[in-house]
Amino acid sequence: MTKSIFGFLKSKWGIAILVIVIGGGAWFLIARSQKTTYQFVTVKRGTITEVVSVTGNVTTTKSADLAFENGGVVAAVYYNEGDHVNQGDIIAKLDTQNLAAQLAQAQANVDSETATLKNLQAGATQQNIAVSQTALASAEQNLENSYASIPNTMASAYTSANDAVRSQLAAFFTNAEQGNPQLTFTVSNTQISNDITSERLQASDELNAWQTENQNIATSTASSTLNAMLQDALSHLAATKTLLTTALNAIVNANTLPPATAAAYKTDVTTGLNEVDASIGNVNAITQNIASEEAAIAQAQAALNLTLAGSTQDEIDAQAAQVEQAQASAQSIQVQINEASLVSPMSGVITMQNAKVGEVASPGIPIVSLIADNSLEVDVDVPEVDIGKIATGDPVLMTLDAFPNETFSGKVFYIDPAETMISGVVDYLVKVSFNKNDPRLRSGLTANLDITTQTKNDALIIPQYAVLQNDNGTFVETLNNKAVTQVPVTLGIEDQSGNAEVVSGVSEGEQVINVGLK
Repeated sequence: MTKSIFGFLKSKWGIAILVIVIGGGAWFLIARSQKTTYQFVTVKRGTITEVVSVTGNVTTTKSADLAFENGGVVAAVYYNEGDHVNQGDIIAKLDTQNLAAQLAQAQANVDSETATLKNLQAGATQQNIAVSQTALASAEQNLENSYASIPNTMASAYTSANDAVRSQLAAFFTNAEQGNPQLTFTVSNTQISNDITSERLQASDELNAWQTENQNIATSTASSTLNAMLQDALSHLAATKTLLTTALNAIVNANTLPPATAAAYKTDVTTGLNEVDASIGNVNAITQNIASEEAAIAQAQAALNLTLAGSTQDEIDAQAAQVEQAQASAQSIQVQINEASLVSPMSGVITMQNAKVGEVASPGIPIVSLIADNSLEVDVDVPEVDIGKIATGDPVLMTLDAFPNETFSGKVFYIDPAETMISGVVDYLVKVSFNKNDPRLRSGLTANLDITTQTKNDALIIPQYAVLQNDNGTFVETLNNKAVTQVPVTLGIEDQSGNAEVVSGVSEGEQVINVGLK
């Protein structure tokens, strides 16, 4: 019997059974000796802050593009790109000389029409007649004085033009007065070379003719002749100015002109241009004065006629309408003068300045742009999963890629109620203001924002890795009598450190299993 058992155990089936028995016994002994171990986290009470992190860009909140209401030649530019301006500062101005003359004439017309109305209202008294006669005589005397000043003005203008051509440009030419002027230096541009020699020849002819005209002026010369001489003077001066302008171009395009010589030539030409421009201004002033004084004579004569004839109520009413019309005309011109100045509507920095002196500005075409002081904000697109957490007034901490080691503070001041689709994702525009203005900030800078949406003090807090979520809800696990139990919990806000607020389900000091580690 014993031999049979031992024989069986030596067989292959016996050995297999023996191995199974021994292995099972060993597993049983090991299983009994091992115990499941857990790590726990403790529910604590403290402060937790919810933050939404997004990226946006610095933009400007208030800017302006400025344009002239009416076209014209730019006469002055007072501020350039990058300059700071205050509200009301004049950035650029158009040439208003013609408008100023028109305004003076319009105002004289207002005064004359007003005087006429007063005369009509006062009636034809001897005193009114004497006043009207005096006004007419004064206007006539003013006109006579203006005509009397023409010879001196012509002589002065001729002297300036003659000096500009024959003195200031003396070093430019040889044979200048022999009918074959030649430049004393070579010019790379053939057209300029041809132009300056032909214009110098013409200038001599203009000056000679002008000198003859001036010599023929007499005190009894008719006003029509004097008016024609004023226009001729402008023509002579224009020809002289053309020559001087071409001379500047010749200097710029000179081939071998030494720098010191070129600088001296430019100074001479500039002196000549200043003389000619001053003379043009003087001739224009006399022309404008004569026009205004002739109008004043006509009005004074009309006023005297009305005074002598007496007036009816209808005439008085009609004259009152004339006064209003004259005033409206003067106001219209004044408005045009005001609109010739490009005025800054706010304090800020000029970001575009295309106004150039001497260039023609087109009406309504922006030539100046500026952004207001303290007008920078950060615009950011917030995904729909986070937009419900954000409210206006939420504090914001920002870092800018341009200033990596600095932190800027601000707050949310606007949330767009309408959505924006970006790459198929629903976002909402949120605007953030800076708490302090920093002159280094620029539109377009990239900003990284941490928006603090909620802060709760004295809240129950556990790490998020200690929380389970499945189709049945949100749970934590506790160990009761060596048995693991799932406890439903309600969570509140979460912070960036991986903690979560527990609204209900556990209490302070309670330990829950660290399921994340397990």
